[in-house]
Amino acid sequence: MCIALLGTPLLFMALWVLLKHLNKTYFVLSLCKRVRTEDGSPLQSKVVLMPGKTRFGNNLDILNFSPSSVFNFVRESTAKAKGRNYLWYFLYAPMYNVVRAEEAEEIFQSTKLITKNVVYELIRPFLGDGLLISTDHKWHSRRKALTPAFHFNVLQSFLAIFKEECNKLLKVLDKNIEGELDINQVIPQFTLNNICETALGVKLDDMSEGNEYRMAIHAIEEVLIQRVCNPLMYYNWYFFLYGDYRKHSEKLRIVHDFSSRIIQRKRQQFKQKQLGEVDEFGKKQRYAMLDTLLAAEAEGQIDHQGICDEVNTFMFEGYDTTSTCLIFTLLMLALHEDVQKRCFEEVENLPEDSDDISVFQYNELIYLECVIKESLRMFPSVPFIGRQCVEESVVNGMVMPKDTQISIHIYDIMRDPRHFPKPNEFQPERFLPENTVNRHPFAFVPFSAGQRNCIGQKFAILEMKVLLAAVIRNFKLLPATQLEDLTFENGIVLRTQQNIKVKLSKRVK
Repeated sequence: MCIALLGTPLLFMALWVLLKHLNKTYFVLSLCKRVRTEDGSPLQSKVVLMPGKTRFGNNLDILNFSPSSVFNFVRESTAKAKGRNYLWYFLYAPMYNVVRAEEAEEIFQSTKLITKNVVYELIRPFLGDGLLISTDHKWHSRRKALTPAFHFNVLQSFLAIFKEECNKLLKVLDKNIEGELDINQVIPQFTLNNICETALGVKLDDMSEGNEYRMAIHAIEEVLIQRVCNPLMYYNWYFFLYGDYRKHSEKLRIVHDFSSRIIQRKRQQFKQKQLGEVDEFGKKQRYAMLDTLLAAEAEGQIDHQGICDEVNTFMFEGYDTTSTCLIFTLLMLALHEDVQKRCFEEVENLPEDSDDISVFQYNELIYLECVIKESLRMFPSVPFIGRQCVEESVVNGMVMPKDTQISIHIYDIMRDPRHFPKPNEFQPERFLPENTVNRHPFAFVPFSAGQRNCIGQKFAILEMKVLLAAVIRNFKLLPATQLEDLTFENGIVLRTQQNIKVKLSKRVK
């Protein structure tokens, strides 16, 4: 009996010593291996260790947060780290948060760190194994096949469609002269029409189905945030039992039915075409994106599900991210009369008839492009991107265990005062050629960077220039919403809780 009584404390002491020893290599209460430095120096010399609210690491830090509180939490974490990268420990894996261009560079340029992190797995039911999420051979082959679909010659053929949709938008704006215009209601319709008619080659006849699609995407984002903010929701069985599984499934059905109808319409048109047609110079014609996919299907290079995944990816990325940038750009133009005046002076030099404006002339709108870039810098459509270590990896002098999550916070990188003095001020002149000479090449990354950069960035810039030039030529924008009135939200893209409004007055020609 005495031996048993004496043995119990000794057993607990031995267990305590063992756990303490293990805790140097593993974060025992988060069930994950710790990050360490490659050279054996203190980890704090390379990264800030962000303490959690409980002994269980950072697992419960964002429990049941809303999209706006997630946005604020990340900004507060960056502020606490005082401009340094920082580390969180979650269940089964650390998360390395990058807020500096210098350390982001190594990740962007890595040929191994191309697998997206666990957050993207939550988007997979929506976007499938498309270009955004796929990796390895599938990603390389699809990227190679789709790159020609965004060639300059193809973009030129899209210009007439951009102008046609702009003219429709101008008629809508004409009906809202002197009143407040909710641009969250009109701009997404414009960008969705554009992506459907250009990259997908199908005109949207029924706008009600487009509205239903947009509402469904927002609902999917709400469920995504619910899952991000609860470690247990990452498990599908738990999400099925306790999450908004039914709502999620219903909204997925809506968006997938919408894209399936578009594919079906285009497939019927495509069957009537002659594949492999050549132009007058004997060169094989370049197809728009969905034509390219259907041609690949005919040659056995992709199946129907693969086409669905790419269409879902491009429809979402091509409409939602672009509309977000346009909404913020119109707001900033309304709030900065001097910037708007300079843009107007630049677009005044364009031919009076918009049909006569060429791609080359839009490319010469240097200051307008600076305005777009400054808007993207302050309000990146995608505020963060993620990677995952599929094996133990050395990143920025630290040994990252297998499955370590990496979050590159684009929003914070592009507000780094070392690269952008007075980062919270709207200053388009930052992007004039003479002001970008000595800037770090990875300080401005709204379209990501490296081999996984955005395939459609030239498409997006041209689309936005066409719309903004048309609006500025015809209307003067006046503020109705102030920046301080807005509550920002983290979702798949950057959003605001409140809709953004501007006032319009007709320019006298």
